[in-house]
Amino acid sequence: MRLSIHSKLFLTLLLACVVVLTGSHAFVQWSFQRGLVEFADAREQERIARISDRLVDIYRRENSWEPLAKNTRLWLYALIGRREPLFDRGSERDRFDRRPPWMRDIESEPGAWPPLETLEHLRDRGRPAPLELRLMLLDADGEILFGRAALIEGTRRYPLESDGEHIGDLALLPGSPAPEMAELRFRATQGDRLWIIALAMLLLSAALAYPLSMRLVRPVRGFQEAARRLAAGDFSARVPSTGGDEIARLGRDINALAAALERNEQARRRWVADISHELRTPIALLRAELEALQDGVRPFDRASADALHGDVLRLGRLVDDLYELSTTDMGALGYRMEDTDLSEVLSADIDAFRRAFQDAGLQLEFADTLTEPVTLRADAHRLSQLFRNLISNSLQYTDPGGGLTVRLGQSERLLVIDFQDTAPGVPADALPRLFERLYRVDASRSRHTGGAGLGLAIVKNVVEAHGGAISADAAPSGGLWIRVTLPT
Repeated sequence: MRLSIHSKLFLTLLLACVVVLTGSHAFVQWSFQRGLVEFADAREQERIARISDRLVDIYRRENSWEPLAKNTRLWLYALIGRREPLFDRGSERDRFDRRPPWMRDIESEPGAWPPLETLEHLRDRGRPAPLELRLMLLDADGEILFGRAALIEGTRRYPLESDGEHIGDLALLPGSPAPEMAELRFRATQGDRLWIIALAMLLLSAALAYPLSMRLVRPVRGFQEAARRLAAGDFSARVPSTGGDEIARLGRDINALAAALERNEQARRRWVADISHELRTPIALLRAELEALQDGVRPFDRASADALHGDVLRLGRLVDDLYELSTTDMGALGYRMEDTDLSEVLSADIDAFRRAFQDAGLQLEFADTLTEPVTLRADAHRLSQLFRNLISNSLQYTDPGGGLTVRLGQSERLLVIDFQDTAPGVPADALPRLFERLYRVDASRSRHTGGAGLGLAIVKNVVEAHGGAISADAAPSGGLWIRVTLPT
């Protein structure tokens, strides 16, 4: 059976409440039982103290244990709290018959205590012996007055003193304090009430956990709806995100994802529109040329064929640039990373352009400030493509008489390559958009007078594929300053 997140959260909260209630109930029961035992033990000590006082009073009155040792009934009265038995009054026998059950049919033999039959009877019924059956009396010499020699081992002794003189001991047989009926009833009542309270608290926890789990799950349902809308192409979907908890942060992340998808969709549409526009213009020109030749408006000669061939080459270059950019966007270039000497690659590309710069009346300078060779993991072919694009841009757009200076250096763990050319420069408002695809500083330029605005976009993709960064700024010499940083 598949449970919803609401059901799982509800069951989790309920289980936590059950565990807490069970543990609390067990702890309360343990504490309650321990408290009862401590209470019974304290009461037993008080009863022993009272019995000791009565025995000491009897000793003082008789100045000896002999009358007590010969009278079991006097011993019993000392145990149950009677100060002095009235042997000759008939009503006393009636009162004596109303004694506790363990006092009936006791042995009449003086000094024989406790009654063995009574102990065995209580042991068979699983009940602890009362305090009176666990006490034995010894004189000052340790002779047993009331007790049994077979049971004296392991008893706890309570000394009896009269006017500072040691007159004997009370010996207590080991055993737990015997609870009274009131205690048993109190214990049973409290146990039942604790279970009722635990059950009531469990029901209350369930009543609170259900709406709480509903409240916690409600934002998740909003996330599901937003995800379905995003999957269907509705990138305007947003979820409410208030607060600072994990769910609120997840909502903000979903909104950020939706915003990024919306921007990407808008960029894709602009990309398709720009590509259509870029392809439409050379195709329209090529179609017009062909129709003019077909209509006889222009003669089909070598010059017409060369013009058509140039248009096809420019269209081919545009398609190649578009393909190159699309593959860099998808990461499908298949970079072959290997140890590469950047200085060697850059100097080779600069040497390849020296003749073209001389023919254009431009200077090309290269300053390598590295003190020792530095290698990095890179694709030398793609780095060469990057450098050639930047050098070619400077060659195409720099005014005659100017030039390009390339400087290679190192800053901490980064290799820094600066390309600074001379006028004309790039307007400050155009610098942030310089690496956008199909963006040209002069929007009126066509493929005949300028590029398609894809070269710098390709350069940016190659730099980022190597984990580097690229930026554009105004050069001190009045031109454009491109800085490329690559990690070593």
